[in-house]
Amino acid sequence: MTDIGRPLETRIRLGFPVDPRLALAHLRHGSGDPTIRSEGPTTWRATRTPLGAATIRLRAESDTFHVLAWGPGREWAVDALPRLLGERDDPDAFRPVHPLLRALHRRFAGLRFGRTDAVVEALLPAVVEQKVTGFEARASYRALLRAFGETAPGPVAMIVPPDPARLAGMPYHAFHPLGLEARRALTVMRVAATAARLEEASRLAPAEALGRLREVRGVGPWTAAEAARTAFGDPDAVSLGDYHVPSLVCWALGRIPGDETRMLELLEPYRGQRARAVRLVELSGLRPPRRGPRLPPRSIARM
Repeated sequence: MTDIGRPLETRIRLGFPVDPRLALAHLRHGSGDPTIRSEGPTTWRATRTPLGAATIRLRAESDTFHVLAWGPGREWAVDALPRLLGERDDPDAFRPVHPLLRALHRRFAGLRFGRTDAVVEALLPAVVEQKVTGFEARASYRALLRAFGETAPGPVAMIVPPDPARLAGMPYHAFHPLGLEARRALTVMRVAATAARLEEASRLAPAEALGRLREVRGVGPWTAAEAARTAFGDPDAVSLGDYHVPSLVCWALGRIPGDETRMLELLEPYRGQRARAVRLVELSGLRPPRRGPRLPPRSIARM
């Protein structure tokens, strides 16, 4: 019998260039996210695999990665690392015509769209982030993990995302102290209750996979796209309904006031790779002039 308390140690060499900080940045939901942490060239990640919880320590060393993994799901997590770092992505399919995107594509050549193949794990933070400020979303997601997650295997203090069966069995008011009102709490519960069917989406074609996520009441285009980029590595999943992205893209690529229609027109030349174009714009550091009030934060827990 394998001793799951001892780490699995290996080295992997990928056949493609990748900057793990860029490739894994989308997994972090705020600096206090207890499922992922970075220490220079080292990244730690706690996750729930089909075989159980796992913690991965990934350290870049020249052209290889030194990997340590703990927990019953460690072998699955190690086998999945190439996919997580973008093995199935094809950055060369992105052919930027806008000068800014050409420059950014060269500058961030190590950006790849990896996939976790963990659908519920990707949907949970996306649901929590619906129609609230980033500050609220990050606080509620941390609270959800601490309330219902489990201690991650391995030597560092981290948390594995909750078991869907546990979330599905909670009354919706149990999420209220975490900052989640009934609408988002019920969506979390529906996602958890249909976990098995949702996880099957990782084996579907992109359009069909998005459709599978949208079957859950409360999961709209924005939430499905946010999860699809993480779970499936979909480089075309644009988050329609986002509060900030249309103005950012329109300012960066057209120097025009932004709305969703104009954003999609500017992104049309990159169909199939539109999420990559958006991500590069986000990495540029450009920001449009502020013309309106910020979305005010709320305290659901106090209501």
